Amino acid sequence: MSPEAGSGMLQVALGGRSYPIRVGAGLLSRAGAWTGFLRGRHVLLVTDANVARHHLAAVEAALAGRELAVEVLPPGEQEKNWARLGALLERLAALGASRDATVVALGGGVVGDLAGFAAACWMRGVDFLQLPTTLLAMVDSAVGGKTAVNLPQGKNLAGAFHQPVAVVADTDTLATLPERELRAGLAEVVKYAAIRDRAFMDWLEQSADALLARDPRALATAITTSCRHKAGIVARDETEQGERALLNFGHSFGHALEAVAGYGTLLHGEAVAIGMALAARLSARLGLAPEADALRLSALLERFGLPVAIPPGLAPKALLAAMRLDKKNRSGELRLVLWRGLGHAMLQPADAASVATTLATTVAIAKPR
Repeated sequence: MSPEAGSGMLQVALGGRSYPIRVGAGLLSRAGAWTGFLRGRHVLLVTDANVARHHLAAVEAALAGRELAVEVLPPGEQEKNWARLGALLERLAALGASRDATVVALGGGVVGDLAGFAAACWMRGVDFLQLPTTLLAMVDSAVGGKTAVNLPQGKNLAGAFHQPVAVVADTDTLATLPERELRAGLAEVVKYAAIRDRAFMDWLEQSADALLARDPRALATAITTSCRHKAGIVARDETEQGERALLNFGHSFGHALEAVAGYGTLLHGEAVAIGMALAARLSARLGLAPEADALRLSALLERFGLPVAIPPGLAPKALLAAMRLDKKNRSGELRLVLWRGLGHAMLQPADAASVATTLATTVAIAKPR
């Protein structure tokens, strides 16, 4: 699929649970672009302190006249835990939220995952609206209905599939996104090129400077192209029985890095960038893919200012132990998303010795950032 600026309206086709993805500038301030998805009068709005400073007032104003509770979380992956989930459920109880209530997620992936899991749990499932404000959430975590919290043993080990009623991505919110967060989001954009779209890879290499400069047209093209890929895959494999697992390219390594480093040390996109580089190197080691493609992927990630090597101090043995809890594994066998080269990902059993060697080799050459 060649990248092109779309109309800003996409659809996740899931029969009676289909929903739109709207991408465009100024959508949060145009209440009609998203308040029409709210069925009842009860609304729990979940956000974090960083996002609240910039966008909470406008969203609250659009919700005037409804019975509204607002939960402002501290920012960071470490907040995606049982205690925070329990607090959201207590807020819904205090609100008296009925089955036509809506949980609104205003923020990035942590907010979306937590809010969505609370919506999935309350009265066995109430509506959930995604208003993503980070690039990573717009292109990946807000689409597809994966909700979860982390456990000390690993990332996203407790959760549910619970589709939103809509995803409304206001690209104006990216103007206030910290530089590190923008670069982390670009890792998930690169992922779509790596697993299925070589032409998109060409475009990303040509457009890297424009994306880093936050050119509105370039960002809109990157978001809509990524969302088209994600929407198509989710429509074909909603609960990750096959093709959807390919969206986890780099994530087996990445989730282990996040858990072992301590949640919040690495941003999710940074961990995924390292994970994709490791998956590509392992694929070359196993003779599945050209080493030149691995080098090309790492070069683009580094151009976006992303890490491609394991930070010093993370033991390969601990990383491998964390990878054994990955949800793609079966009967104790490691299964990773690897590739045959750019645009051709696959789910592949991997022997622990080869994974351990890749981890150990990469740690040895890693440099402090």
